Amino acid sequence: MNAHRPTEPAGSLLPSDPSSAEPARLLIVDDETRHMQALCDTLAGHGYEVVGHADAEAALIALTRGTFDVLLTDLVMPGKTGIEPLRAALEIDSQLVGVVMTGEGSIATAVEAMRSGATDYVLKPFRLAAILPVLARAVEIGRLRRENTRLHLSLERRADELEATNRELDAFARSVSHDLRTPLNALVGFSTLLDAQAGPALSPRHRGWLADMQLAAQRMTDLIDALMRLSHMGRRTLELTHVDVESLVHSVIAELLASSTGPVPHFTVGPMPRALADAPMLRQVFANLISNAAKFSLQQEPGHHATVLIGSERDDGAVVYFVSDDGPGFDSAEAGRLFEPFVRLKRTEKVEGHGLGLSIVQRVVQRHGGRVWAVSAPGQGATFRFSLSEAERR
Repeated sequence: MNAHRPTEPAGSLLPSDPSSAEPARLLIVDDETRHMQALCDTLAGHGYEVVGHADAEAALIALTRGTFDVLLTDLVMPGKTGIEPLRAALEIDSQLVGVVMTGEGSIATAVEAMRSGATDYVLKPFRLAAILPVLARAVEIGRLRRENTRLHLSLERRADELEATNRELDAFARSVSHDLRTPLNALVGFSTLLDAQAGPALSPRHRGWLADMQLAAQRMTDLIDALMRLSHMGRRTLELTHVDVESLVHSVIAELLASSTGPVPHFTVGPMPRALADAPMLRQVFANLISNAAKFSLQQEPGHHATVLIGSERDDGAVVYFVSDDGPGFDSAEAGRLFEPFVRLKRTEKVEGHGLGLSIVQRVVQRHGGRVWAVSAPGQGATFRFSLSEAERR
């Protein structure tokens, strides 16, 4: 008799999982038929569904036809050891848990078997009190493996779905950008032509309307550009390098000063360590934060010496970069909303903007594995901090 499949006793429960509706399935391989049958009968009486074979090849065929939780195989069989069928079984089902049976004199072989993929071993002659805990652990390990595999596949599917969705959103953003720019360019072009040819003949009131039209068109153009930057930051491949953050910040400030036509705050830049980051994306982060800080620092009372402070600090071993302004500040309870697209707090109503700059900052920092947050209070300015990995010191 080469196979044994006893019926599970009514109402029996799996020792390792009493709440399980389905008993664990064991595949037993032992060339001593009498021992194999006795083991099958005993384990079936303890809530397992058991299939036994005295031939390793027959057991492997059974494994290709059904799923088992645990393979319990003898280490010493005619013409081969249990290690060979164990390896073959794991090639068929990598989630299978192998337990080997061995005598006292073959523990070294059992250790070799564990190096080949076995999870545990039991000694012959069997003691029920010893084998049941080993099987319970093996079943639990097997089910955790399968659950991890299912979760991994689910995450892969979800990642694929998100990637497809992002591609669709990116295509949609480009399409909308193109469709919006066409009439917008016409509006800008015709309003500019109208201003050039008929402007002097228009009344001051009508010239004001025309100026408002051109300003609205420029704001719309800026909004479209910001939307495209937000989309680009989400899909662009990170190219990490060791970035000289201090030099990058001075470059951003120099560019801001060169393009400014009005008053500017005083900038103070403290020492900052190099960062492991995508340089153009990090530049966008500092450009957005420094530009915001400059605008809000200038919102104080006349005569106030507006100041923007930029630097870094250590926090629990991490490097945190910060940009502080001495502007009107905001209620700390609203800090989380700042990073939502198009959200503008009450304090920002007098300052030009489109509500996407901080969303871009958050997206870039998160893609670098860091986080960004804001601290403020009404009348006490605001500080924006973000964490990044520090480049290795040379």
